[in-house]
Amino acid sequence: VRDKKKLVEELRQAVNAATAFCAERQVILPAIEQLATGSMERLQRIADAVDALISPDPLRREFLGHERLVSTLYGAVKPDPAALEFAGRVATLTAIADAIRTKLNPGPVDITDVMGGIAKLLDASITGVDMPAKPAPVMDLSKIDFEALRSRFKESKHRNTDLEVLKAAIRAQLEKLIRLNQTRADFAETFEELIESYNAGSRNIEELFEELLKLSRNLSEEQHRHGRENMTEEELVIFDILTRPAPELSDAERTEVKKVARALLEHIKTLLVLNWRQKSSARSQLKLTIEDLLDTGLPRVYSPELYQ
Repeated sequence: VRDKKKLVEELRQAVNAATAFCAERQVILPAIEQLATGSMERLQRIADAVDALISPDPLRREFLGHERLVSTLYGAVKPDPAALEFAGRVATLTAIADAIRTKLNPGPVDITDVMGGIAKLLDASITGVDMPAKPAPVMDLSKIDFEALRSRFKESKHRNTDLEVLKAAIRAQLEKLIRLNQTRADFAETFEELIESYNAGSRNIEELFEELLKLSRNLSEEQHRHGRENMTEEELVIFDILTRPAPELSDAERTEVKKVARALLEHIKTLLVLNWRQKSSARSQLKLTIEDLLDTGLPRVYSPELYQ
């Protein structure tokens, strides 16, 4: 319902602001547009642009904000012929933004068919840039050769991109591990503190990368800890709840706590009836069962306060 002329002028201002923002980071959008679509040189320039704009987080958020505004206004102006003036610039901005999102999102919903239909529709009117049909697979932390990764990073021309890919892999692994076991939240706190310190400028990119490698190793070890403890993932959750915090435990006392965790899990599963949270009798029975098992099973080294 907005006047098209006003929208076109707003679009022009948004495009100019986005172009200037990129130029300040040595990303020259007109130079990219002059290169042949699909050429290796153009793909390389887009990869360079991604590396310049992907990190740190505030810089990336500002660029994506520019791109979203441009895309929204461009969509509002179409199908007015005035939109054709901006088609190349919008396509370049979108290509860079989509490449950044692909790097950061290891497992998005597969919408290849939908995007294919959209691409055919756009191809009828404007020339865009080729984008990969599928995102890059998430890095598997358990299979990383950390020394090789460190060496590659030292030689990399796209350090910001490599850093963000590692961050995305760690974030995905953290979400998976914490979903299984809430006591692992301290790993997430450490991760966010590292990112915040980098964004604030108190760590450089090399220091952050080293810290993230250490965290990656810890997460890989945590992922397989239930096997070393000779427990299932579910049993480990209860064991962690009973030992974080816990008094100083001997090997024999740790074994006792593991027995309690297994017994507790077995009994709890039989008591979690349908809608148990809404039934006071079911809640009371569950609470009593937990109290009894902990009272009889926990080592005496647990104080009454810790037991409570």
